[in-house]
Amino acid sequence: MSQRTRVALVVALAVLLGGAAVGYVVRAGSTPTVQVSPSAVATERMSELAEEPRIVFRNTAIGNELGRVAAVSLEHPNGARAFTELSCDRVFAAASRVLCLASDPGLVTTYSAVVHDEASGEQTVIPLTGSPSRARLSRDGRLAATTSFVAGDSYAATSFSTRTVVTDLSTGRNADLEDFTVIDRGRSVTPVDRNFWGVTFAADDDLFYVTVAFGGETHLAEGHLSTRTVRTLRTDAECPSLSPDEKRVAYKKRGGRPRGDWRLAVLDLATGTETELAETRSVDDQVEWLDDEHIVYGLPGEGADAAQTNVWVASADGSGQPRILVPHAWSPAVIR
Repeated sequence: MSQRTRVALVVALAVLLGGAAVGYVVRAGSTPTVQVSPSAVATERMSELAEEPRIVFRNTAIGNELGRVAAVSLEHPNGARAFTELSCDRVFAAASRVLCLASDPGLVTTYSAVVHDEASGEQTVIPLTGSPSRARLSRDGRLAATTSFVAGDSYAATSFSTRTVVTDLSTGRNADLEDFTVIDRGRSVTPVDRNFWGVTFAADDDLFYVTVAFGGETHLAEGHLSTRTVRTLRTDAECPSLSPDEKRVAYKKRGGRPRGDWRLAVLDLATGTETELAETRSVDDQVEWLDDEHIVYGLPGEGADAAQTNVWVASADGSGQPRILVPHAWSPAVIR
């Protein structure tokens, strides 16, 4: 890519996301190589959303913008969306940064994880050794977490391996969770089959929650970067997401259902009370919090629209019925 092209792309992305601007262009493997008709979604000028609370996501509407990062107003999530040239398999945005996980299906498929900082104009490449799975930034954008599949390609598989790395963007230091001490039921354990995925950060940039799996069970775990420890809290919990007030964690769980069939639940961290949500379909996603009372997550469409995923919203207290919040979207991040 020429310097002139790179600069033009960075400027366009900065206009879109303003305080959470994005800037690195990587074509995802799912981006079509043939020209198709433009999508029917209404579009907005990038500058109109620059300072508004908004939802950043991967566009899944069939058309020339398939796979591209887009944004909609938080006040009108079903309204016009602004597009950027950035294409990602997974995207997450916070503060002045955006994290883009992408794959490039060339002669040999390659993978990339890039963070763009609009404030400094810097682009930081961070570790991603396999196919993109989960992406998260801390609230202030200082920490980035990536999960990739390095063997197998699904959490529903009987055998898979993941790599989860936390990068401190202020220092450039990487922390592979495989190197952390795991504490289970009060004692240190070193299971050879341990896997980590789905990090979610607290505001102090030290505490985090993550899935750790070993011995045929998945666990919700609490971790601390300062002590390089991960402590299991409960079984049957995957892909946690911490609420903005840090009082609850949402996750997916199997219960007694077959492998690959998950339901959403929310755990009150103070009381230990778990509430299953009203969503009755299987959700294989790391949810995001819309606010302290609602979560958002991706689900495939139905029938011929199965490839055009939608972002749904559900009440965190288990009441009501889920509804589509952003049609033809995936991998949402809420910029408040």
